[in-house]
Amino acid sequence: MTAETWLDLCNVEAWLGDRPVLHNLNLQLKLRQSTTVLGPNGAGKSSLVKLIDRSVYPIVRADAHLRLFGSETVNLWALRSRLGVVSSELEQRVHPKTAVDEVVVSSFFGATRLGRDQKPSGEQWEQSQDLLDQLQLQSIRGRCYGELSDGQRRRLLIARALVHDPEVLVLDEPSRALDLQACHQLLNILRGLIQAGTTVVQVTHRVDTILPEMERVLFLAQGRLVGDGSPLEMLRPAELSELFKTPLNVVEAHGFRQVLPG
Repeated sequence: MTAETWLDLCNVEAWLGDRPVLHNLNLQLKLRQSTTVLGPNGAGKSSLVKLIDRSVYPIVRADAHLRLFGSETVNLWALRSRLGVVSSELEQRVHPKTAVDEVVVSSFFGATRLGRDQKPSGEQWEQSQDLLDQLQLQSIRGRCYGELSDGQRRRLLIARALVHDPEVLVLDEPSRALDLQACHQLLNILRGLIQAGTTVVQVTHRVDTILPEMERVLFLAQGRLVGDGSPLEMLRPAELSELFKTPLNVVEAHGFRQVLPG
């Protein structure tokens, strides 16, 4: 492991309730190496995100470890300054009546809305407003979370995840339920973040949303890592057909790929 490794998994096994969801994962992810985790529904992709954000814990074994930024002991407050996560569970935790500005600024306190004793500074409010501008959300100021479209919510939660200027941003199915316009807006924003130096980890089942800036693609199936390589190596018809257990062809344009029935 080098100093640039932010996630180090060795023989990691994890369970949700009474069922195993991840099996003997061995994986190292590095800073400045944006990565896509690709797999069919039920592959364990969301469980991997939960493992990273510490809402799921690995089974304790002598031959296993999970290290974030080199440490097996995680201080969640310190972690927020280095790691931002946007998940479907987070979307569901935000109260629909919460104001847009509050969704973002409450992240400074590790919350989804402000409590009575939580008083953001002027600098924190200003930073929140700047992030709304950066993610093209000026038009929704003054509205409530429950009034937003899926695409607006997704961008708002990314703004929330960026308040600490994290080195790594992990996104669980970021394009889920988005129409074409909202999806393309989101992909352009993510491309800009990568180009500006943020390490993005994109967890998805959609090949067509894998960004040209991705340097590495991981295949996950039935809770196991079954493939690891560059997009050129992994996003080919034979490899994708095996992963999704159906014949597929691949068409490429401008760095993006589209899969078609084989």
